[in-house]
Amino acid sequence: MVLFLRRLTASIASQAARLPRLGLRRSSNATAYETRAQPAPGVPFHVAIPVHNIDVAKQFYGETLGLEEGRSSTKWQDYAMHGHQVVVHWVGEEYRAQDYVNPVDGDEVPVPHFGLQMPTYELWKDVVDRVKAAGIPFIIEPTLRFEGAPGEQWTCFFKDPSGNNLEFKHMSKPQNLFAKYNVAEG
Repeated sequence: MVLFLRRLTASIASQAARLPRLGLRRSSNATAYETRAQPAPGVPFHVAIPVHNIDVAKQFYGETLGLEEGRSSTKWQDYAMHGHQVVVHWVGEEYRAQDYVNPVDGDEVPVPHFGLQMPTYELWKDVVDRVKAAGIPFIIEPTLRFEGAPGEQWTCFFKDPSGNNLEFKHMSKPQNLFAKYNVAEG
């Protein structure tokens, strides 16, 4: 087994050496940094959210939602969200999200929306409590959706200050996140 692993490592290193260089360079304004949040297992996602005011967005995502700040600029801010990267990007003072809806389990779900599957009910409830404490109205109140079905989940929807729709949910049985079955319309 050890010999196999050595050969595999050597093979990977050899193949990597033959790959074309990507032209990466170190930024000339590199500074000292600290990393506190760790990437999610597997392949972490990255989502960019447009905002009309970066300072208001920083207050909302950093303080109200309690996300940990990462890299930043005058025009954008990185956040760690349970091992995934959320970036708010300033796109101009005129920006406001446009809403559409889709009926799901008796609710008018706003589309588009950015969502996060919370790993535990307690973490989901913490977000709900933070949103309530900040006086932010819910588009869809915290509720148990698809009760008794494989996709049973706790969910809520609300807007960020730029009008972007956000969903936070927790699957009652996280292993059923990708359960395949037909759901009744509406």
